[in-house]
Amino acid sequence: GGASRCQAEVWFVHHASNLYVVTANDAWRAQAVGKGLTRTQIWVGDVGAWNDSNGAYRELPQIQAVSSQVSDADSQSSVLDAMGDKYRLEWVEWGPRFRNELADGSRVMLRYQPVTI
Repeated sequence: GGASRCQAEVWFVHHASNLYVVTANDAWRAQAVGKGLTRTQIWVGDVGAWNDSNGAYRELPQIQAVSSQVSDADSQSSVLDAMGDKYRLEWVEWGPRFRNELADGSRVMLRYQPVTI
């Protein structure tokens, strides 16, 4: 597929050799997958807000990946459990919210499968 130019700071988890995020269904990164824009470049690190970083994010380690939407309830549950392990303090609030919003369709789960360049 094509490449998306979406950039954002997101919660993520590394699980079963892939990266996962849960995002609003109307977010560009979620819509991009449906439009066939599945090639993804992910920068890993913290430079503050990317658009205030004066391009510093470009110096961070990066991963090339192929994105897809995860709709299988068992897979979603497994990934959400891993997110809960990673974000223990915040998960009391966000865990139920992510689960409920995945169930009602207002959020989607995305898988980023790293690829070798």
